[in-house]
Amino acid sequence: MTGKTHTPYGDPSAMVQQAVGLFATHTQRNTTLNRLTGKMPKGTAGAAATLRRQSTQHMPIVRCEDLGKGKGDEVTFHLLNPVGAKPIMGSEYAEGRGVGLKLSEDRLRVNQARFPIDLGDTMTTIRSPADFRKLGRPVAQKLADAYCDQSLLVHMAGARGFHDNIEWAVPTTADAKFDSIMVNRVKAPTKNRHFISDGTNGITPFAVNAGEIDLTTTDMFSMDTVDGVRTYMEQIALPPPAVIFEGDQAAEDEPLRVQLVSPAQYSQFAKDPAFRQIQANALARAGLANNHPLFRGNVGLWNNILIVKMPKPIRFYAGDVIKYCARFDSEEESSVIVPESFGNKFAIDRSILLGGQAVAEAFASSDKAKIPFFWSEKELDHGDKVELLLGMIRGVSKIRFEVEHGDGKQITDYGVTVIDTAVPIIGARN
Repeated sequence: MTGKTHTPYGDPSAMVQQAVGLFATHTQRNTTLNRLTGKMPKGTAGAAATLRRQSTQHMPIVRCEDLGKGKGDEVTFHLLNPVGAKPIMGSEYAEGRGVGLKLSEDRLRVNQARFPIDLGDTMTTIRSPADFRKLGRPVAQKLADAYCDQSLLVHMAGARGFHDNIEWAVPTTADAKFDSIMVNRVKAPTKNRHFISDGTNGITPFAVNAGEIDLTTTDMFSMDTVDGVRTYMEQIALPPPAVIFEGDQAAEDEPLRVQLVSPAQYSQFAKDPAFRQIQANALARAGLANNHPLFRGNVGLWNNILIVKMPKPIRFYAGDVIKYCARFDSEEESSVIVPESFGNKFAIDRSILLGGQAVAEAFASSDKAKIPFFWSEKELDHGDKVELLLGMIRGVSKIRFEVEHGDGKQITDYGVTVIDTAVPIIGARN
């Protein structure tokens, strides 16, 4: 016989096939965060991006798969700064008076993250009715997916917050390994992209009062908050780019942005008498947007803001520290605390407004499988014990540029804006 009839344990080709399966499962997972990533471009129009293996810039998460052996562990993104100029009229001399072009850049690193799973030993197999080898891989996949989604959420928000339970794969900043787990620095919101809820005007720029965030327990997420966001978008120079879903027929006439809200914020918003109409608006727009899966489930559309419930809250409790930027032209971070008056009944949740190119997610090829995800099984102690490992080489960073606004340069979170609001705490603090 010339053909191979079985694949022996540890065969490299089997590992590659499994790794491809894991990567495909990860990139096709049906989660809110994965739905915020566009497809890789196809055809002539997307040739350059395809060569770079970079997803469309019209979605909040830009995915790049261009790193690998010999290409380093860092990705650089560039922004052509906006150009403003008056026309030169009539016979007035134009030569030598051209407006200069300026580039800003941002970059991110990738690092290896691994999840080992103990599959037990010979006696475990004898005593247990479960097949731990079959159970191990889905467990590892779930842990990896949770880490990917949560690290994206934290970078978008510019903070981890202090809500914590067994479902969190990303620890709080109190953990000594927080920085290494996040790979790239978690950047507090820039001054021009950070707001708080205001019962009078909907939203107002982030403010501090005597060392505490200037919020009261009544400043909750509401229809007025969304109206304030829309007003802000329409009146400022250089707002975050609109989100363009593939095949959206109304993308030019009715540009959308996506607002992720915590479960508590969503519950407050859902109390509005017009909420059913808001859900109907989302369903109607889905028909124009090629029925994109982001429009399914707990969503609503109001004032061209698609409101989507996020999987985990970015939450701050009474006495917790919130980082913010006090100046437009600086990334230097200051600290403020949540008022002690919030007690154990109220907290602050962060809503995240997303436009195009909010965060970048970069993958590098593993030398084990030649793709970003890899897995292995290893027998230990002379074959008595087995351990499974799932790993990835990946990094995430919020996209930030120094942008010329005409009256000066501002450090700007390019595609993300955050709004902090009060929320009631349901049940025990966790």
